[in-house]
Amino acid sequence: MGTWDIGPFDNDTAADFSYRVDEAPEEKKAEVLRATFREVIETGDDYLDADLAVEAIASAALVAARCPGGEPVTTSYAPKDPLPELPVELRPEAVAALARILVEPSELLELWEESDGEEWKAGVRKLRDVLAG
Repeated sequence: MGTWDIGPFDNDTAADFSYRVDEAPEEKKAEVLRATFREVIETGDDYLDADLAVEAIASAALVAARCPGGEPVTTSYAPKDPLPELPVELRPEAVAALARILVEPSELLELWEESDGEEWKAGVRKLRDVLAG
């Protein structure tokens, strides 16, 4: 995974995911985001692959941008097309996915912990807090 910073879209996997969001029909975009949360949540106590986690974080950032206190996603690596109105039901799923990413066994968490990822973890927690309202 090529990563150049700690933001939700600052890696190759998230940039590729953005393309998938853009390619989805407008009425299916929310489901693309929801699927990333469910894939992460459904790992339970099993090992969580980094790519799944990265996609869920990118999805969470898109949902959080629509929440009070959320930051707009302005990077050129995010989806190019504006998202339709997103169902508020995505928020608790995003919160659960982010919580799962921050506990072992999580490949992405392990990778960030190898490189002093406290700032990355703080960013994920901030997204979670915005989504939790």
